Amino acid sequence: MTALVEINFDGIVGPSHNYAGLSLGNLASQRNAGEMSQPRAAALQGLDKMRSNLALGLSQGIFVPHPRPNRAWLGDLGATIETAEPVLAANAMSASSMWAANAATVSPAPDSSDGKCHLTVANLRTMPHRSHEWAATLAQLEAAFAAEAFAVHGPVPPAFGDEGAANHMRLAPSHGEPGVEVFVYGLSGGPFPARQHIEASKAIARMHGIDPGQTIFVQQSEDAIAAGAFHNDVVAVANERVLFAHEKAFADKDRLIGQLEELVPGFEYVEVSDSEVPLADAVRSYLFNAQLVTPPDGEMTLIAPTECRETASVSSWIERHIAGNGPIRRVEIVDVRQSMANGGGPACLRLRVVADPATVDPRFLVDDSKLDRVAEVVRTHWPVEIANDELQEPQLIRDVEASRAALLETLDLSGLA
Repeated sequence: MTALVEINFDGIVGPSHNYAGLSLGNLASQRNAGEMSQPRAAALQGLDKMRSNLALGLSQGIFVPHPRPNRAWLGDLGATIETAEPVLAANAMSASSMWAANAATVSPAPDSSDGKCHLTVANLRTMPHRSHEWAATLAQLEAAFAAEAFAVHGPVPPAFGDEGAANHMRLAPSHGEPGVEVFVYGLSGGPFPARQHIEASKAIARMHGIDPGQTIFVQQSEDAIAAGAFHNDVVAVANERVLFAHEKAFADKDRLIGQLEELVPGFEYVEVSDSEVPLADAVRSYLFNAQLVTPPDGEMTLIAPTECRETASVSSWIERHIAGNGPIRRVEIVDVRQSMANGGGPACLRLRVVADPATVDPRFLVDDSKLDRVAEVVRTHWPVEIANDELQEPQLIRDVEASRAALLETLDLSGLA
């Protein structure tokens, strides 16, 4: 019997990490636009989060930064990094592929009609800086999941926006059992675009061969999008039989809860009311953009950013829940401030894949020793800080490209595009 476990694949923060404020609707990204970024600190913070996951007994994988600047994309636009307008250059230098929750949508083998784990790379068509990520992401998915146990799909045609696992949840009695897949889509969100289209979600469910009776499509609330919840994972997260969500996460919460109660044995719903934690506090602290995981000891754990401890309403809610008899029994606080300042918390940084680790290319799996080697590359090569007006500086560009090359060599991944 194949042993299926949840593996969290984290994106290593790339050497071009900067605060260009390119993401409309992402309040942290826009609020910190123009600030000085710290790529080296950002990458090391992400590696420390991975170490924390390993210490809990979780399986951990990685994805590597994409080529930056994206010279091929600029070439398709008739430009080079040297000649491009500053905004275009910033789009080509974005390190946003670090947020692996947007890499793909994943349906584990127990859910699919052919018994394979299916992954569909996200097209990320809504934002220019993200729309050119999918090709490099697809190359990594095809390398990491080349075994017969997997089926890797190209992107949904770009008329329909798809932003990957950030708008997808799975609930099941345990990771290795058949589950219910919840696809969250948007229609509108005040001044901000809704990024996930229902047509994309339905296409993915069909391509993955998911039983329609085990598939739910639910609309994200307009209030949540307008408040800065540009992805569902800013206001909701699921793990095994538990859904943890803000009161205002969904347009039709009652229908969703009713369906899950019917379809998921032992289903538990943990709701945070708006009176306890206002939506603005939930978005600012990224309470729900935490990793909700089940370590081997069975103590369901929320891996939350330091901002949750520093936001009074959120900290108080966590204390009350842990003191009670709720399903979340432990909270681990991690410092990912550099990622948070650009609009992505612990959950943004990872893609969950339920699979047998033996079927995954080992170059994409890590232990403490491999993380030590990656950290040494980061400390040696990653820029200490980047100002937005430096993104087209020849020396920075050389440093960014050399940093990635050094990492790929260390991980025996130099053949990646």
